[in-house]
Amino acid sequence: MKILIIEDDNDISELVDYNLRQEKFSTEISKNGADGLNKARRVAPDLIILDLMLTDMQGLEICRSLKIDAKTKNVPVLILTAKGEEVDRIVGFEVGADDYLAKPFSPRELVLRVKAILRRIKEREFIENAQPQSFGNLNVDPARFQVKVGRDEVRLTAIEFKLLQYLLSNRGRVATRDLLLDRVWGYDAALTTRTVDTHIKRLREKLGRAGDYIETIRGIGYRFKEKVE
Repeated sequence: MKILIIEDDNDISELVDYNLRQEKFSTEISKNGADGLNKARRVAPDLIILDLMLTDMQGLEICRSLKIDAKTKNVPVLILTAKGEEVDRIVGFEVGADDYLAKPFSPRELVLRVKAILRRIKEREFIENAQPQSFGNLNVDPARFQVKVGRDEVRLTAIEFKLLQYLLSNRGRVATRDLLLDRVWGYDAALTTRTVDTHIKRLREKLGRAGDYIETIRGIGYRFKEKVE
């Protein structure tokens, strides 16, 4: 994953760069708005961290330009700025920013927000591209956020739906509890592996007999059956 940092303060850009690289992200730094726009169009980053107060251009102007350009309109933008008033946050979101973090900030919080944005993008793309799936008497339609067992619709929470969708999409493969925490909840959440067990139990209960499609692999995790018996 490549992240473009548009920040004219050397100390801050180096701090952000260091912490992102520690998390194995690839980074590019631009010291001004004009260079940042050029790099955004050239390197096709997965996310842009944008300072609102630059010496040559206003960050809001840059964000607006990014969102109307076909090459960069889908790149998520995290605004990083000393301006923390509510009106500035609202304007930032109105021009297309995905999140907003005011200075001074915690490097840990910055990394978590970056991961959260990227995870949301992946989830949205996965749902948009996912096709309806059927297994036995179970039918899952991601576009409609709908699950049916036979003719009966089953009401699931967002997490339960994601958990079922992940297991079904990877049927036949064992998923450890840690893997499910990462793919369904995200490791930044303060959760334990017992959370997975609790949600699996509730999911099975809601699915009724179709809950038997989810197998427990003792000492490891869970697996959705590969074939209907």
